[in-house]
Amino acid sequence: MASPAGAWWWLAASTAAHLIYLFALIRAYEQADLSAAYPILRGTAPFLTAVVTIGLLGEPVRVAQVAGIALIGEAMLLLVVGRHLGRGALGWSLLTGCTIALYTVIDAHGVRAAPSAASYIVWLFVAMGVGVTAMFAIVSRGRIIAGVGTQWRAAVIAGALSIVTYGAALTAFALGPTAPLAALRETGMVMALLIGVFALGERVTAQRVGAVAAILSGAALILAG
Repeated sequence: MASPAGAWWWLAASTAAHLIYLFALIRAYEQADLSAAYPILRGTAPFLTAVVTIGLLGEPVRVAQVAGIALIGEAMLLLVVGRHLGRGALGWSLLTGCTIALYTVIDAHGVRAAPSAASYIVWLFVAMGVGVTAMFAIVSRGRIIAGVGTQWRAAVIAGALSIVTYGAALTAFALGPTAPLAALRETGMVMALLIGVFALGERVTAQRVGAVAAILSGAALILAG
């Protein structure tokens, strides 16, 4: 694979941001239920990404797209209303959301600076693989290495899915504006809710139905804009 000339600094910054993100994500899930932490950490990311790319970097965006971004972010936060979240879990969840926005902005610029999207994607996952393994080997004092023998199948599946999904997002960032595309990523929450209801037997509530409708409406506004 060709070297991502012109994007090495973006790759280094993205790798660092991803390492902080993963550490904060794990700490958030250690201290709170998935259903409480996930909407906060995913809901803050589109807002922050939009603020940075539109407000600070001046990327072009249409009014309808801004409305769609806001609607998706508000829908994500609606899902956490009424759920208990301690101060520590809230802090880690917000930090995770901040790092999602950070690596999204970095990678959007990096993939555009590289000779091709494929070269940036490949080298990013190589760097992340090395960095994540080293970081968690140190943090876990070697326990992660010992667990490879029993967990490698799940790790391979999760890694492959990560490459496919985030690789697709990076390819999209190479072709269009960052903020609307980053917000569209959060429509995956609709699938998460459907899995929760139909596969895990979670309760259907008016709050969840309203959040799904808002997410889909926000996506429609972004696509129409």
